[in-house]
Amino acid sequence: MDAWIDRLAEALGEEPLTQDQTTRLLRASRDVAHRVERKLTPLAAFLIGSAVGGNVARGASRADALQATLETVGGLLPPSHEAT
Repeated sequence: MDAWIDRLAEALGEEPLTQDQTTRLLRASRDVAHRVERKLTPLAAFLIGSAVGGNVARGASRADALQATLETVGGLLPPSHEAT
């Protein structure tokens, strides 16, 4: 799986995802699927990518843009029903 996503990044002209970025994006996708609605996960992923790209175009680093975007996503998620 990692090799495929790296090939996709290369084909799209993007840097490969770091392990931390992969973990955080998968966590965000899981949270959208389980705390909002499963069918919204690919739409959220598209919007996350679009927001990150827009922030990078405005001069932010990819890491900072991803951090800010994932913080926004996290702030909009309903509370988790998992036991803490």
